[in-house]
Amino acid sequence: MTPNPFLHLWYLIGGRLPQRHREWVFADVTRKDWLIRFTIRALLQVLPLSLGIGLVLVLALGSPIGLAVACGGIGLIVGVYFSLSYAAESVENRVTKYGYPRGSAGEYRRQHNDRAQADRYNATWRS
Repeated sequence: MTPNPFLHLWYLIGGRLPQRHREWVFADVTRKDWLIRFTIRALLQVLPLSLGIGLVLVLALGSPIGLAVACGGIGLIVGVYFSLSYAAESVENRVTKYGYPRGSAGEYRRQHNDRAQADRYNATWRS
């Protein structure tokens, strides 16, 4: 069951969906483009904090705009990098909250990827 636009936005900014969307969450984290979708989700979660840092530096502390942009940008880069460093673990943690066994998302992606590679190999070299 696909979440409505409000719930989907809530999910993108880090919220948890109701249990009735558990299959959709599993499909979301096991798609071919799961890492791109994870990166977008991480970016949307870190962006408000980075903007907040820049605004505080400019408005409250009177820092030059270039310094504020640099600090906010570095915060954004470090936050997304840290999120991506633990992407697989984060996804596994997310699916366990929906009742799936730990490691099931990675195992599903691995099996699907192995099958796709075998199909490409057979189509290229065995035809």
